[in-house]
Amino acid sequence: MEMIVAAACCSVLVSIVLKYLKAKGFDVFQMIAWNYLSASILCFYWFKTDITHISFNHTPWWLILILAILLPSIFLCLAKSLQFAGILKTEIAQRLAVILSLLAAYFIFGEQFSQIKLLGVGLGIIAILAIIIGQATEKASKGLNLKSALFLFSVWAGYAAIDVLLKYSSSLGLQSAVTLNLAFIGAFILSIAYIAITQPNWQPKNIFTGLVLGVLNFANIALYVKAHMMFKETPAIVFAGMNILVVVLGVLSGVIFFKERLQAYTWIGLVSGIVAVLCLAKAMM
Repeated sequence: MEMIVAAACCSVLVSIVLKYLKAKGFDVFQMIAWNYLSASILCFYWFKTDITHISFNHTPWWLILILAILLPSIFLCLAKSLQFAGILKTEIAQRLAVILSLLAAYFIFGEQFSQIKLLGVGLGIIAILAIIIGQATEKASKGLNLKSALFLFSVWAGYAAIDVLLKYSSSLGLQSAVTLNLAFIGAFILSIAYIAITQPNWQPKNIFTGLVLGVLNFANIALYVKAHMMFKETPAIVFAGMNILVVVLGVLSGVIFFKERLQAYTWIGLVSGIVAVLCLAKAMM
């Protein structure tokens, strides 16, 4: 469980840093592009990637290509969704992606759900919904148009797809590190190409902060993959535990760092989330 908690903490730290730096005038897209450079270097040393295992026949090139496209693309979809649909609906889409991940755990990876595991997952979904509803009572939401609906769907499906693909990559044995490393390199190349075309004005401060951001982003993904390796027979626990903790820690960070106030629904969500994590931790024993 410690691995999932650490991964969730890194995920929330990435969001906090991005929010803070954007308010200070840093370019988010440029930081995202350069974060994949440091992430790929750290991946090489952390997982001790053996390049001798790269081969035309055995290396899952299809998986590498999909991850290389999805990893930076989901950031762009997230930004567009925030622009057209607003932060509330975007958060709903991002966090409810766990439902697709849990369905994948049952139907694709063949995981069996015990009563306590079902209880933990159920409480976790209640926690996410309660926190989102609590936020909805604070801010009036506007109607959806076709463009905002498209980006919301992209965020929802994209985050779930990345969860499932990272779980699958963790089961590849020696090819797992190779896959992740090449995916980071591919994401860096594609991101730099996109930025070069759309934003020709480079700023050194974005490069430096992007490289630092990559350390946190890599830690998040690496610990998440490690958790899937450790609990390869119970992917639902990793899927649910990660999403529940990110929501709970995200709310707490909002209160502590950004002085946001908690509504009644949010308190219900926090309590449900804590109990859900305890249930999932018990199911791991």
